[in-house]
Amino acid sequence: MSSARQQLLNLITDPDAAYDQPAAALRPLQLQAAQELFEQRATQIPLVKRRADDAAITRIRSFDDLVPLLFAHTVYKSYPASFFEQGRWDRMLAWLDTLSVADVKNVDVSGVRNVDDWLERLWAAGHAVIATSGTTGKCSFLNHTMVDREMKSRHARYSVGWPFARANADRPVFWLGPIKGRQSSVEAAIANAQNWGRPGATYALSQEPLLISEVSEMAAMRNKMVKGTATPDEIAAFESKGAQKGERMRASLREFAAKIFEHRHEPIFLSGLWAQHMLIIERARELGIGDGEFHPQSVVSAGGGLKGVSLPDDYQQRVDRFYGPVLRFAAYGMTEMAQTLPRCEAGRYHIPPGLIVLPLDAPGEQLVKPEHANGQPVEARFAFLDLLYEGRWGGLITGDKVRIDFADRCACGRHGPTLLDNISRYTQPGQDDHIGCAGTIDAYIRGAVA
Repeated sequence: MSSARQQLLNLITDPDAAYDQPAAALRPLQLQAAQELFEQRATQIPLVKRRADDAAITRIRSFDDLVPLLFAHTVYKSYPASFFEQGRWDRMLAWLDTLSVADVKNVDVSGVRNVDDWLERLWAAGHAVIATSGTTGKCSFLNHTMVDREMKSRHARYSVGWPFARANADRPVFWLGPIKGRQSSVEAAIANAQNWGRPGATYALSQEPLLISEVSEMAAMRNKMVKGTATPDEIAAFESKGAQKGERMRASLREFAAKIFEHRHEPIFLSGLWAQHMLIIERARELGIGDGEFHPQSVVSAGGGLKGVSLPDDYQQRVDRFYGPVLRFAAYGMTEMAQTLPRCEAGRYHIPPGLIVLPLDAPGEQLVKPEHANGQPVEARFAFLDLLYEGRWGGLITGDKVRIDFADRCACGRHGPTLLDNISRYTQPGQDDHIGCAGTIDAYIRGAVA
């Protein structure tokens, strides 16, 4: 790893300083790091070289030069659906190879039965490929090196909980989900358990591996239902299976809650979905446990999990009252990004030095700059170059609509720029996100695989 990249990434070990760096002071080092990374990846990933050649970019002199080199977020699920559906795992390797630094084409896939077997073969060969949830019907697959995993865990150790608490491997950790599998949420669970968990005191709701094949089957069925191609028998079987699984998870969570309550008077780390927290409250009431009985230095995270769930309008307020004045951290991140933006006391997301944030216009073609803002937060499409990755190119245009404040100071007193806490998507689930570079990138990949 280059000296400039390493220098920027190492700043995270002092998070109070890392998240309070003047943008102007970081810019020269970030440009140097981007140039060094570009030189490496252009020789390792032909798609990066092709993008550079098309845009006549030979050197990164400004952040504008990075924009044509960014991949659309859809690129990591751009494989032909037939490869996945027909079990063409050798062809899936050829596709993944177009997006990876290391050669993955020679991984042994003989006898592979499904996507979970395929992922395990990759991991056995040293390629730490993780999958996203695939709730839109198609999973993304992202290659990492083992060093990438270590660096991501290190970043989480210093960023998760900032600025309210610091991970010190000294408290019980409760994760309201599976902690095994090759999926992005599992990776987060493992990192938090390592960073926050007292030895022998990590508790997960499920020890069963999260299987990507099952997630994909569910997503495919949901898509068929939306399109109206699912038969009544298929729908009935799907809903019955979902109801049975839901009841099993509900029963497990009620039992799991008892373990949480045993530790409520000491600092704990607890992470789950809003609906799960509401079930915990329901169980607490049955046991006579009231509001505000948790240790104030406990770290509690809640979010997501609202699809198909009926909750009262004041569910967030109820959860807040139940746990009381605990530490409620939040961060902005995604599977494709190794480094997260934690939220400060003023409700703004702060940018780590090793992440070059590149706010773009809606088509994803031009940088949105401070002079466009007129001193006010401005809407932009979130894009970035993550300097951490060794396994793939870290430049991506996302589907997220953000408001960025270029002010030199946040209301918390630290340096900016910052993102406001009102992030949304440019499109709804099932809709196509029209990013300018997406079509040409997909064409490159199809040609390379062919």
